[in-house]
Amino acid sequence: MASSRTLYKQLLSIFSLAIAAPIIALNAPAKATETINLTAIDGYPPKALWVKHFINFYIPEIDRRLAKTGNYKIKWNQAWGGQIVKPRHVLEGLQKGLGDIGVVTTVFHADKVPLQLIAFSTPFVTTDPALVSVTVDNLVKQFPAYKDAWSKFNQVYLTNLTVLDTYQIFSKKSVASIGDFSGLKVAGAGLNLRYLQGTGAAGVGGSLVSFYNKLKTGVVDATMLWPEAVVQFKIVEVAPYMLDARIGAMNSKAITMNADTWKKMPAEVQKAISEGAIAYRDHVSKVVTDVAPGYYKEYEKKGGKIIKMSTTERERWAKTMPNVAKDWADSLEKKGVPGKAILTAYMDAMRKANQPIVRQWDKE
Repeated sequence: MASSRTLYKQLLSIFSLAIAAPIIALNAPAKATETINLTAIDGYPPKALWVKHFINFYIPEIDRRLAKTGNYKIKWNQAWGGQIVKPRHVLEGLQKGLGDIGVVTTVFHADKVPLQLIAFSTPFVTTDPALVSVTVDNLVKQFPAYKDAWSKFNQVYLTNLTVLDTYQIFSKKSVASIGDFSGLKVAGAGLNLRYLQGTGAAGVGGSLVSFYNKLKTGVVDATMLWPEAVVQFKIVEVAPYMLDARIGAMNSKAITMNADTWKKMPAEVQKAISEGAIAYRDHVSKVVTDVAPGYYKEYEKKGGKIIKMSTTERERWAKTMPNVAKDWADSLEKKGVPGKAILTAYMDAMRKANQPIVRQWDKE
């Protein structure tokens, strides 16, 4: 009889625990999602292709990845179009912590992050945005000097962007050959102004947001840009002639984060931002490739005239300009950076991809 009572009590205890367990689970507090505040910056406005897709693709991509676990979410503060920094000052803004993550236009910082200018040093090599971006990120993996350069400015490198299919010449008057360059003042950004040496044209530095006024007021006669930007920023109104010279696709942007912010973030968030950056890079390359043909047509619809540069003139231009790539590599070597090896690695990647290379920059 005693054993029956004992068995009854044991069964009653088990039954009570079985009922209580789900009630306890329901009343237990759920794990709270941690909110992280991040400020994203660029000096260019949202109509700039890369900013638009930072907003519409990259941010949602990071959020989507974090939502899989629900452990973290980001509260985004977005400051575009000079709200915090102008186009030339994103690098400094991120360095000082004025923003946490942003788009640095690297062509403005040849003195600080010169390795990012490998494609600018090698014009007339490729018009494939995806190939350029992937190749540059492969170089980043191969040569530590890439990330070391960013760390000096308190930043963590995430990826690069190629936001144009190819640079072209846009002018107020018709230009068809190198001979037509003589006496022209041509606006550009940084290293690409060296392409004009020996042509009789004078280079004038500036940025995309300033080129419209420079052309309208006669400060310059032409500019080196790409059709999508010329249409979006209405530059077709003041530069109705395009010389289709197919100068090349170039990685003019880098996505970086303030290093102090990066160190404070959980590994899961770092991973979402890093992997999302690569997805953003590839997405932008695809968008650029997909939309480029439409903007050539749109340029013409808005009154622009496209003049195709002959193969002979392209070759003449490429082979008579200074060897900007060799000069670039030599300047790096003097600083203890393997510029020649990097240049050869880049050109080898282009040759392996069977690109229509006009000049073998590492050999000529």
